[in-house]
Amino acid sequence: MGEIVRHDVNEEYAYSGFVEAGDFIFLSFCVGNVGGTVEEQVEGALDHMSDRLQQVGLTLADVVKVDILLRDVWDIPVMEQVFQRRFQGKYPARKTISTEFAHVGGPDGLKVQIDGVAYRPRA
Repeated sequence: MGEIVRHDVNEEYAYSGFVEAGDFIFLSFCVGNVGGTVEEQVEGALDHMSDRLQQVGLTLADVVKVDILLRDVWDIPVMEQVFQRRFQGKYPARKTISTEFAHVGGPDGLKVQIDGVAYRPRA
């Protein structure tokens, strides 16, 4: 399997932003545009994910699985519209769940978080 490499380690909250392990990249807590609309936050979360993937030579097309956490499950159609634009038919497997975020912004703050797994075959 080789070495496990942890990136964006947050000591205060005890997590890694993303981890390389074998052929897979595990991405956690992708968020962006906190305080904006749901559409803006989904875009921001995917931008955050994309920025992390670029650090290891990958793109959103390499994402094979995502878990989407939404404050309001009725925002799924908005999230799906953004996914159609951003993934352009190369959709990852997906699970979408509703949750109350324990976040500084309260109900008007964090509305979307995306975690994912990307695939990078080793040569």
